[in-house]
Amino acid sequence: MLKFAIPAVAALGLIAFAAQSSATNVEAGQPGMGWHLSNEGAMAKLAYGVENSDQLALMMTCEPGRAQAIVYGDVQPASPRLMRASLTEAAIDPMTGGMEDEARISLRDPTMQAMARTGRLTVEGEAGQFQLTATAAERALIDRFFAYCGTDHV
Repeated sequence: MLKFAIPAVAALGLIAFAAQSSATNVEAGQPGMGWHLSNEGAMAKLAYGVENSDQLALMMTCEPGRAQAIVYGDVQPASPRLMRASLTEAAIDPMTGGMEDEARISLRDPTMQAMARTGRLTVEGEAGQFQLTATAAERALIDRFFAYCGTDHV
């Protein structure tokens, strides 16, 4: 029972932490939540969380030319077109080390296109539906992610 209760409580805490404003986090001297872009081989990773930590609410990965993102995390894009992975394809989640709760979404999905245009991604999780908002600098990272995923070269 404890195996399931501890991760659930931790996930709720992370979602609550993500919902706080960045200004509050900076004033308190804590690292703020935000968008971060990295590459691992040919894969691009766009994550919302605390940089260089395991405190991530959401991570999306893509490969060039696929125009589709694989989504991991406690929150997921709020879209009826989000495709959940089959239960038979269970693997290890790179964020938690537990069973993977993977979903896929087209970068052409209206929710994703709104993110590309406005820097705001509507997500849903156990705490309900809310938006993850990007700063001007983070919007440049989001633009690079979309550009990288939509091309056929690294």
